[in-house]
Amino acid sequence: MKYSQLTSSQRLAITTLGELRKAGYYTISVKEELRQNLISRIRNKENNFPGIWGYEETVIPEVERAILSMHNINFLGLRGQAKTRIARMMVQLLDEYVPYVAGSDIHDDPLHPISYYALAQVKEHGEDTPIAWLHRDERYTEKLATPDVSVADLIGDVDPIKAATLKLPYSDERVIHFGLIPRSHRGIFVINELPDLQARIQVALFNILQEGDIQIRGFKIRLPLDIQFVFTANPEDYTNRGSIVTPLKDRIESQIVTHYPKSIEVGLKITQQEAFVKEQQSEMVEVNDLSKILIEQVAFEARESEYVDAKSGVSARLTISAYESLLSTAERRALLNDETKTQVRISDIYGVVSAICGKVELVYEGEVEGPVIVAQNLIGKALRTQFLAYFPDPEKAKKSKINPYAKVVEWFSNGNTMEMPMDMTDREYAARLRTIDGLDDFVDLLSISVQESDRLFMMEFALHGMAEFSLIGKQSMDEGIKFQDLVSSMFSGPDDDYDMDEDSDDDLF
Repeated sequence: MKYSQLTSSQRLAITTLGELRKAGYYTISVKEELRQNLISRIRNKENNFPGIWGYEETVIPEVERAILSMHNINFLGLRGQAKTRIARMMVQLLDEYVPYVAGSDIHDDPLHPISYYALAQVKEHGEDTPIAWLHRDERYTEKLATPDVSVADLIGDVDPIKAATLKLPYSDERVIHFGLIPRSHRGIFVINELPDLQARIQVALFNILQEGDIQIRGFKIRLPLDIQFVFTANPEDYTNRGSIVTPLKDRIESQIVTHYPKSIEVGLKITQQEAFVKEQQSEMVEVNDLSKILIEQVAFEARESEYVDAKSGVSARLTISAYESLLSTAERRALLNDETKTQVRISDIYGVVSAICGKVELVYEGEVEGPVIVAQNLIGKALRTQFLAYFPDPEKAKKSKINPYAKVVEWFSNGNTMEMPMDMTDREYAARLRTIDGLDDFVDLLSISVQESDRLFMMEFALHGMAEFSLIGKQSMDEGIKFQDLVSSMFSGPDDDYDMDEDSDDDLF
């Protein structure tokens, strides 16, 4: 029987090769093991890759087909697309424990030993050969491909210290020090960023993938290794840093293309799952759904931006870091004002600029503008996009007989301005927003009912949205944002921020 058919007590009682044979245990390859366990989980309607969102109809079926086909796998996709996470989760498709010859560096199968050590143990002890049990978590090995990785690191080399200690010549097989791949025998071996591996090192993988054997320093040694190989690669690497040599690529049976979330809803699930939020922050800061959506929209805007390098991609880590920064921005304000509770504001979203800057690779035009300006521009575009989902289209409103924006615009046209410091107290925040004529009533135009706790947030959202559509002006200050008449904003000075959208030359940032 296979190990999975043995009970825990039966397994713990087996300590020798003879006992293993009596139990009826038989060996299958690691690929067959993955296949059988996947079949069982599919039949039981289990989720094989929990926490992986947005891949249910695309990537996950491809992975399952590859496992059923017993293929080696290459995940091809931009950064932050859960390639390594999926590879790590494949471990859960292995049996919980498998037996191996006790003391073996490569965890030899007791029934089919391949190393000098294991063969010697079986020859010497026979049915009394001691065995141990290897947990599935120990059957996973991961290596990041870097230019300094050597054949010795991956496959092995002669160990002069071992030769001297054992007083053996270099021609003796016992002086070999096995690398990561032989030590991954009967497990899963992952190489991340495969194109970064030097071509001559990639060549060393040919025989391992095709024949399952290795050569070390000319030794006439054949080790029929049993390994599930998983590789990850970024399409950008093919041109910028390296490539996968054609013969190696040909030996990787399944290449699976990953992608970014295709909807805001999927992005929300990923961010909320991965963001690290302290309990203290959760208790102090209230976050409404729209602020979460706006953070996700920033990433979508970045992936379409002419200032961001599309080939490099925009990792899901952008929204995760941005969401964490959003909470910290509101938390810091509450701490400064000695407030025990607060709510996220629209202006808090500008506090995540630092989290955005480090997560996007800019093209030449973006470098000219600068990462901060690009980040602010992305936030502005996100506000503009989501504004239309809640409020009337300003372009259409201008042509209607009753313009719902007229009263607010008129208030600013009369020379009124409104400064919104980021660190002002909640009481002052509410008082300033309610000073603007017509703004409170304007929120009532929303197609959805607004809870009183969200009313101030939506009022500020309306101001930012109107500024993005050039109905009023918006000027950045060191301490916050100033809203004013559009004409006044146009002549407010060269140090003011601006909108880089060429289609909206009049928009002021």
